[in-house]
Order: sequence, then C-alpha cells, then structure tokens
Amino acid sequence: MIYFLIIILITALLLIYNKLTHRIQKLENEIFELNKKILNKNNPLPEITEEKKNSADTTTLTENIQEKKSSEEKNTTETKEEIHHEPQKDWMGPIFDFLKQNALTIIGIFTLVLGIGYFVKYAIDKNWISETARLAIGLCTGAGIMVIGHFIRKNYSSFSSIIIGGGIAVLYFSVTIAFQEYHLFSQNTAFILISLITLISIVLSYYYKSEVLIIFSLFGGFLAPLMISTGQSNYPFLFTYLMVLNIGMLIIAFLKHWKSIGWIAFIFTSIYLFYWVFEKTEILSVYFYVASYIIFYAFALQNYVKKNTLVTLDILMLILINFSSITGLVYIFNQLNYEPVIIFPIIFAAVNGLLLFREYSRKNFETNYSVFAGITISLVTLAFALQFKTDLITSVWAVEAALLLFIWKKTNLTIFRICFYILFPLVIISQMTTWAGYFSAKDLKIIFNPIFLTSSVTIITVLSNLFLLKRFSENNKSKNSFFENVFSVISYGVIYIAVLLEIIYHISHKPDSIILSTAFLYSIYYVLILLILRKKLDIGKEIETGLIYLFLFLIIMHAGAAGSEVVTAVLERKISQHFYGIYLLYLIPFIYTGLKIIPKSSFLNFKAGYWFIGAVITAAASLELYHLYILGNARNITESYQLQKHFNILYLPIIWTVTASIFIYRGLKSNIAELNKIGFTLIGIMVLKLYVYDVWQMDNISRVIAFIILGLILLLSSFMFQRLKNIIKNLVDKKEENSENQNVNP
Repeated sequence: MIYFLIIILITALLLIYNKLTHRIQKLENEIFELNKKILNKNNPLPEITEEKKNSADTTTLTENIQEKKSSEEKNTTETKEEIHHEPQKDWMGPIFDFLKQNALTIIGIFTLVLGIGYFVKYAIDKNWISETARLAIGLCTGAGIMVIGHFIRKNYSSFSSIIIGGGIAVLYFSVTIAFQEYHLFSQNTAFILISLITLISIVLSYYYKSEVLIIFSLFGGFLAPLMISTGQSNYPFLFTYLMVLNIGMLIIAFLKHWKSIGWIAFIFTSIYLFYWVFEKTEILSVYFYVASYIIFYAFALQNYVKKNTLVTLDILMLILINFSSITGLVYIFNQLNYEPVIIFPIIFAAVNGLLLFREYSRKNFETNYSVFAGITISLVTLAFALQFKTDLITSVWAVEAALLLFIWKKTNLTIFRICFYILFPLVIISQMTTWAGYFSAKDLKIIFNPIFLTSSVTIITVLSNLFLLKRFSENNKSKNSFFENVFSVISYGVIYIAVLLEIIYHISHKPDSIILSTAFLYSIYYVLILLILRKKLDIGKEIETGLIYLFLFLIIMHAGAAGSEVVTAVLERKISQHFYGIYLLYLIPFIYTGLKIIPKSSFLNFKAGYWFIGAVITAAASLELYHLYILGNARNITESYQLQKHFNILYLPIIWTVTASIFIYRGLKSNIAELNKIGFTLIGIMVLKLYVYDVWQMDNISRVIAFIILGLILLLSSFMFQRLKNIIKNLVDKKEENSENQNVNP
C-alpha cells in the first residue's frame, strides 16, 4: 500500500511541476509582449506622407523598381533552394526542442515505470500476490496511467503523451513477463494481447494527434515479436504481421505527415529482413522484400505526390530503399542459384525511370529530375555489373557512393556529403577484401574474372566521382580543396592497385625478376600517364610535385633493385637476355618526363628538385652502364663479382666526371647555379673516392690509366668551363653595348 501512495505522490508532484512550468512560460510571454508594446510607443515608425511620396525623385523610383525586380529574381532562385535546405536545417530541431522541454517528464515516467517494476519484484519476493494477480496489477497500473494521461491531455498535451506512453510500456512489460516468466498463456494469446495493445495505442495516437505517442506504439509493435519469442522461427507469420504494421504506418504517415514513424518502421523492418535472409535463405522472403519496397517507396514519395517536391529525407529514403532491397534480393538469388540476378535492379530502374520520364515530359529539370536520373542510371549500371558476377556488397556500395556524391553536388545538402564520407571508406575496405581473393583464386581468366570485374565497377565509379568533383567544384574549390586532394589520391591509388594486382596474378608463375621489373614498369608508366593528363584531370600543383618525386623514386628503384635482379637472372640462365630490352623501356618515360614535363611544372621551383633529379640521373646512368658492362663481359654470376669491383674502381669515376661536366655545362649555359653546385659536388665526391679508396685498390697499370684519363677529363672540363664563361661574358657585353647604342640613337 505504501508503494502505491508513493507512486501517486510522484505523479502529483510531476503534475504540479508541469503546471508551474507552463505558468512561468505564460508569464514570460506576457512580459515579452508588454515590452514590445512599450518599445513601439517610445520609438514609433515615421509615417510617409503623400507629399513626401510625390516629391520623390523619378530616378530613385526607377532604381527602386529595378532593385525590387532583382530582389524578386533572387528570391525566386532562393525559393527553390529553401525547398530543399529548410528541412535540412530543422529536421533535428523539433526532436531536441522536445527533449529540452520535456526532459524531466521523460525521466519522471521512466522512474515511475521502474518504481512499479521494483514494487512488483518486491511483492514477488515476499509472495504477497499470486502470478495472475501480478499480471492484473500490471495491466491495471498501465491502464490507470493511461487514464490519467487522457484526462490531462487538453492542458498538457506533450506531458499527457509521455504519460500515456509510459502506461503503454507498462502494459507491454506486463504481458511479456506474464508469458516469458509465468507462462500464464500460450504464445498465440500473448501475441494477440500485444497486438491489441499496439492497435489501441495507434488509435489513441491518431485520436490525440500525438506523434510522440505513435512512436511509443511503433516501438512496442516492432519489439512485440521479440517479447513473445520462444526461439522457434516462424518468419512468414512474423513478416505478415510486420507488413500489416507497416501499412498502418503508411496510412497514418500520409494522413498526419509524420516522418519519424516511417524511418522507425524502415529501420526495424530492414533489420528483421536482413536477419531472416542471412539466417535462413528462402524464396518466400523475396515477396516480403518486394512488399517492403512498395510500402517505403510510397512513404518516400508522399511529399512528391502532394507538393511535387523531394525534401532531404525523402531523397535519402529513396536511395536506401532501392539499394537495401537490391542487396537482399540479389543475395537471395545468389544463395539459391536463381537467374537472372539483374531482374530486380532492372525493375527498380524502370520504376524510377517512369518518374524520370514524368519530370522530363514536364520540362522540370530541377532536383527531382536529377534524383530520379541518378537513381535510374545507378541501378542500370549495377545491373550490368551484377550480371558479370561481381561482388555484391562492393558493387552496391561503390554505385551508391557515386550516387550520393552526385546528389550532394546537385543539391548541396550536408546530409548526403556526410553519407558519402561514411560510405566511401567502406567501399575501399570492401574492395580490399575482394582483392584478397587473388591469393586463393586459381585459374582466373584474364580481365573477365569476378575479382577484376568488381574492381572495374569500383574504377568506373571512382572515375565518375572524380569527374563530378571536377565539374561541380568551381564555386567551392577553396572550401573543399583538401578533401578533393585526399579523395583524388585515394582514387588514383585504387585504380593503380586494381590493375597491378591483375597483372601480377597472371604473371605470378614467372621468375621474380620478371614480376618485379613488370610491376615497376607498370608503376612508372601509370604515373607518367597521370602527369601527361594532369591538366585534364585537374591535378593540383601539390599532387603534381608529389607525382614527380614518386616517378623519380620509381626510376631509381627500377634501375637499382629490378635491374640487379634482371642481370642476375640472365647470368643464371633463368630468363632470356632479350628481356633486358623490355627492362630498358623505363628510359622512354624518364627522358620524356625530364624534357617535357619537369621544365613546365613547379618541381624545379625549389632547390631540392634540382638535387633530387641530379641524383636520379647520376644513379640511372651509372647503374645502366654497369649492367651493360656486366652483361657484355661476364659469362656467369661468379665472374660478375670481380667485374663489379673493377667497374667501381676504374669506370665509375669516369662516368661521374663526365656527368658532372654535363651538369656544369648546362648550369653555365642556362644560368642555373644549382646545376653548377651539383656538378662540382659530384666531382668532389669522385675525387675524394679516388684518393681515399680507389687508388689503394688498383694495380700500377690501372692506377696510371685512371689518373691520366681522369686528369685529361678534368682539364678538358676546366677548359670548357673557362671557354663557356668567356662566351657568356662576351654575349653579355655585346648586349649591354647594343642597349647603350639604342639609348644614344633612338
């Protein structure tokens, strides 16, 4: 009895507090209105008399008319944006406002329900009441709370909705405990009781016009199967119940325009469907997927039917219902080996195509047209991809990400940008899991295999994403430049890895030297293509400079690591000597990049660029002459060791001296001081190497030859340096003399 009095006291306190809160709010509104009236009396607006109106200047009147026209035109353009942007700003606002205003009420009803629960538990522990009496107390308490909420609904609508929702929760818990713990009735009886509670709560929600109450009802309705579950799956009965519940939701959503209930129903239904499909795949689930698609597609189109507009959440629902349904349906067909798997993507594309045709026939090429066009094209693309047995999840996510990016760029709505940011990393992760199939796959066809075809879908969507970013980023380039750079790098990396893995898989039976050299050659030519197409691909200066550094690094690695492997394999008779000619194909892009691309880029704007490319040229020239020397003189791997020592002592200083002379010559001719520094640094390193190490490793004859040749080269270089210096000085003097003559005799 004492607990019952405590519950009544808590309820009374909540009512008193709520009444005082409303009273205070009412007084604040009255004070605000009084202040507003006082301000209007103290600062009356100046009236414009007819004389002032008539004395207005004609020019000013014309300007006002023009300004009015321009403002009207601006308002017409902004009105279209407001149709889509207003829901984006305010769709979470009412929820937060409701929570702020009713936080104490929600906590209070939650505490009340807990108090009732603890009271029942205490009574059970003390054996005060029987099991049937416990159920009766729970039902009576829930009904009593609902009656209290009914009587206070006129003055306290939000408060009464929460009170009634708490009473409904008590009814749900009472029936669930009676079935699960006490076994007072069968599962069918429990289901009928819970369905009856759900029906009553929905009717009350519609009668009271309370969105809060129907949210309580939907949660109870969708959780009801879990409350009375016995562990034995009866999916046809379950989803028949869910479809009836969803149809009721759809009717109320159309009548009351309550968006929240549609999203709650969609989330619960999707979870139930996915669980059913993955636990027990059967053809019957296809019918429920199709029914769910129709219901939620109709829910997404309610604004389109009434006002011919698609707001943010409508577009998002259209995307989710299309792609989630296709994922489930295609998965069922794949598991049961049914054909054709493209039937549902094609049907869904046709449904969206009809709405697209409607917009086209009305010459309405605004947001509605873009959304239906994007969904239709995405579904057709996905159908072709699935027909070639590509990975389901990767293909669906890749196409969906491209669609989200398209709609984001078309509508400039933040929610689609967030969804794209979330989904694109998932696409990359899913693609990586698909690539892992190369390690276990056997006898895959070239190109036309599931792994590479899935990669092709990702490549196509990535390229379309890059095109969309390039096309729509002109107005927001400074705002999104960092994101676009990161996205571009990741996208080019995905394309690179997809093709590289396919190449390596099909040559994996070849020697390691061929695999390594082929991988480096592909990488070098891939980077070269990006550099050639840098303007068309709208590659920024930072990425361009980074690509050049990467290109030069690949040149060094190819000439060093891959070159040594190729030479060793030739000497060991593992590969033909003709492959060395294929290996040398890297010189073509190297020379082209050095002559055509680097001089026109910003790579040489920094001194480090000259030093890096100088090191690459010196290393590449030294390594290739070394490779040719070994291949031309060594007959086996043992002989190459002695030839390597001889080359490093005798020929390498000569190569470096010649290279240094070329750098100095180019630096003087082009007036580039860094090239002169590189040349003299290289000569210094060579001379230091010669005197510190090489001279002690030579025999007398080699020592004489090396010093004579090196001395002649240095003298010749010095002579050329002086001669070129004099030529440049003479040219400068003549230029100054000509300019003085022109000043004297204009």
